[in-house]
Parts: sequence; C-alpha cells; structure tokens
Amino acid sequence: MPELPEVETTRRGIEPHVVGHCIRALLVHEPRLRWRVAADLPARVAGQKIRAAGRRAKFLLLELERGTLLLHLGMSGNLRVVPADAPRGKHDHIDLVLDSGELLRFNDPRRFGSLLFTTGDPAVHPLLAALAPEPLGDSFDADYLWRITRQRRVAVKQLIMNSRLVVGVGNIYASEALFRARIRPGREARRLSRPETAHLVRAIRRVLTNAVKAGGTTLRDYVGADGTPGYFRQQLDVYKREGQPCRRCRTPIRRRVQGQRATYWCPECQK
Repeated sequence: MPELPEVETTRRGIEPHVVGHCIRALLVHEPRLRWRVAADLPARVAGQKIRAAGRRAKFLLLELERGTLLLHLGMSGNLRVVPADAPRGKHDHIDLVLDSGELLRFNDPRRFGSLLFTTGDPAVHPLLAALAPEPLGDSFDADYLWRITRQRRVAVKQLIMNSRLVVGVGNIYASEALFRARIRPGREARRLSRPETAHLVRAIRRVLTNAVKAGGTTLRDYVGADGTPGYFRQQLDVYKREGQPCRRCRTPIRRRVQGQRATYWCPECQK
C-alpha cells in the first residue's frame, strides 16, 4: 500500500510536469473507484490551470483556479506522467490530459483509490478535516507524542499508525522506526519514557525522510511518477526480514500479526 513517502515521492515527481499547465481534458475510463467519480467532473476541471501540487497525509491535492482535486492512491494505485499518446493499460482508469502534450495516468488494479473535487478549502473537507499532525511537520514533536501516549494502553505501533493521532506512518515505516528507536512494537504506549518518545519522534522523521529520498518502497505495485520503483526496500532493517539476522546483533528477526498487520522486530535490540 502506498504510504506517506510514496505519496510525497509522487507529488515531487509530478509537480514540475503539472504546475502552470492547463487541463485539456479529464478522461475517466473507469469511474467505479472507492467512491464513484462524479459524472460532471470532466466538465468542471477542463480548461483550468493547475496552480500547485500539494499533499495532506496520503492525499494528493491538485489546486486549480476554481477548486481542488483530491486523489488517493488507495492500496495499489500509482500516478505516472506519460506522453499523451501512450497506450492505455488494463488498469489505467483515469487520464488527466495537459496542454504540454503529457498526461497524468492513474493506474489502480484494486480500485480502492479515489478522485474527488472540492470548491472549498480542502483542509475542511470531510476526509481531511479530522486528520492529525504530519509526522514531518513542526507540530509532531516529542512533547506531542509524550502527551498523547500518557493514558493509552494500546500498543505503541498501533498508536503511531492511528491517523487521528499522527498521519502517514504506515505499517512498513512504523516497524522500521520502532527498530531504530529500539522500542518493541507491542509495548503499551503509556509505558514509554519521555526520552523514548523523543527518540521515537526522531526515528519516525529519519525513516520517512530517508524513504522519500529513496523514492519510497516498492513491494508489489508501487512506482513513482516516472515509472521507476522505490528503492527504500534495500534499506529495510526488519520489515519482510523474518528469520534473517538483525543487522545490529545478528538475532533472527521475528514476525507477528498485530492489529491485523504484519509486525517485524528484533527481540534483542528492541525492549
């Protein structure tokens, strides 16, 4: 599933190709995504200039002259920049045709992605209004994490994956950050010490920043805007490494199902 680094990598990849260009047409080949694409959407966006390409959590925000497109990659989606005459593949559901001779092509085999439109402030859109702080933003710091963990019995891994507390720390990066912070994923959040919360914030920021620099993580479907895979997989310390030796201590990495998601950790390094 594309997580924050993959979405941010996509945003950075499409930005120079879309900002300042006009939308010639929006071609919806398959409207049945997570939410059905509105029938009048092509007419509403045609002819509008794209002013900015932003991101909030895992949503890509294309700011137009009169409104904003909200695109979510879902579980298996990717957004690529291709020539306008590029042949369409089986799961290429939406084409945003630009005046540059290029188009943005949304591919989504599982169709859990979405394309929505708002003419108001996207920050107050129902899908964005309740979202928590960004993990790479100033409001996510040691004081904040310390405060939200005090009365919570939930496992720390599940807490940092809760989008109502902090957005965008998905399964892969939660496991990796906890390894770097030397914190066992199953520990109750309220049991963390103040220094541990500070260490975990730094680890989350470092893992996400490094993942963005590496173009995200490709496990199955994800590719960046230019069609290349993400290379952070080569830097993974624990995720998908069950039974392999820990890079620090050589103890075999363990795996368990936690909150219906696979969790990986080192039983020696993480306490």
